[in-house]
Amino acid sequence: MKKINKVFVSGDFNILHPGHLRFLKFAKDSGNYLIVGVNSDRLSSNKGISQDVRLEFIKATSYVDEAFILDIPAVYYIKKYEPDIVVKGKEYENHYNKELEIVKGYDGSLLFSSGEIGFSSLDLLKDDFLYSKNSLKKCSNYIDRHCIEVNEIKTIIEKFSNLNVLVIGDTIVDEYISCDPIGMSQEDPTIVVSPIMSDKFIGGAAIVASHAKTLGANVKFISVLGNDENYTYVEEKLSKLNIDISLYTDTTRPTTLKQRFRANSKTLLRVNHLKQHSISKDIENNILKEIKDNIDKINLIIFSDFSYGVLTKDIIEQISELGKKNNILMSADSQSSSQIGDISKFKNMTLLTPTEREIRLSVNDFDSGLVVLSEELSEKTNAKYIFTTLGSEGLMIYNKGNGFLTDNIPALSKIVKDVSGAGDSLMISSSMALSVGASIWQSAYLGSVAAAIQVARVGNIPISKEELKGELN
Repeated sequence: MKKINKVFVSGDFNILHPGHLRFLKFAKDSGNYLIVGVNSDRLSSNKGISQDVRLEFIKATSYVDEAFILDIPAVYYIKKYEPDIVVKGKEYENHYNKELEIVKGYDGSLLFSSGEIGFSSLDLLKDDFLYSKNSLKKCSNYIDRHCIEVNEIKTIIEKFSNLNVLVIGDTIVDEYISCDPIGMSQEDPTIVVSPIMSDKFIGGAAIVASHAKTLGANVKFISVLGNDENYTYVEEKLSKLNIDISLYTDTTRPTTLKQRFRANSKTLLRVNHLKQHSISKDIENNILKEIKDNIDKINLIIFSDFSYGVLTKDIIEQISELGKKNNILMSADSQSSSQIGDISKFKNMTLLTPTEREIRLSVNDFDSGLVVLSEELSEKTNAKYIFTTLGSEGLMIYNKGNGFLTDNIPALSKIVKDVSGAGDSLMISSSMALSVGASIWQSAYLGSVAAAIQVARVGNIPISKEELKGELN
């Protein structure tokens, strides 16, 4: 287990300014657990701001793990609790410091710094990961065309709690590494950055299962991961959501990790750590047996495919046959962004949610229009509905189930921070709506709202019922 190196700093911290933040960042970087003692009103040299307000400032700072009111001189605290590292401002370095003799006595360290110039505040960076309400455009024409009522959509959302959803597919861990751009290397034309903060999110099929759970359904999730620390990360995240998880371990592959290096709200580079070979027959047979044993408890099956080996030909065919035999609604998405997938391998689905590129690849047609492409894919797969996601152009709906009708919903988000995960949130929201009796038009609208919420923040964060209903208002 990684050793916890406790770092201690103290001070008045009256008005929290960039100098304080640089100092606190240096202190946190010196160890891995930062404790801040905020001088009490009795000890403070500045009587203008109360100790409670100053403590609140410090507690709201991202670098701080623990903060408290310090009502004794700092040297007494250090002598009693023996923090591994004590940090003071650079201006104290050439003065006599009582702390030095104390920390030497228990093999601790005393460091001096005022922080680095040109850093990015974590608090500002974290804004990127937050979702702001009321950030959606209206699509009144579509709503009027299909007589969509807000209260009806809310009723549909409430019915999600009646669903038992099976999600199966490839799990991904997304890591966002926020960086300070330093400049251009003088030796070669390379952008130079300094990492500041790292955030991990569950992605792929795991985020689909998470969306389903936070939207109210009972969820069974099946996937295959590597024997590594990201397995533990995924397991802990999904367990906290009370998802019924079956994670099979494959020692021949790592848990898929996708790293994004970002600066100034832009992605500079993506690095993928993965293997794409199919899972073993033993794992495949165990998965199929588990699903066969539980098929009578399921009323929606979601295939979330990234072509990383979990959804083999036999798994897809046998589960699809089980779903068809038991009259279970089924949806599928097979992503082909940095890899080659094939959405047409999913037969007899109620809903497919490909991108335009994914349809063209699957039907080998790079000339026809969108409607013709949807017809070709529907003919090849016997899919009832096809939602073609078109990025900034929105969503095209193909409805084979009701005498060939198509329609379009424009992209609803006014703010686009990160397009990753938009298709996942669309697919699960629309599929759940169809499962509880919503029309194709209601389902497409609900899925579009969910996708707009997702792209308005960085990283895959499960969408809640409250967020969805809040935007409908």
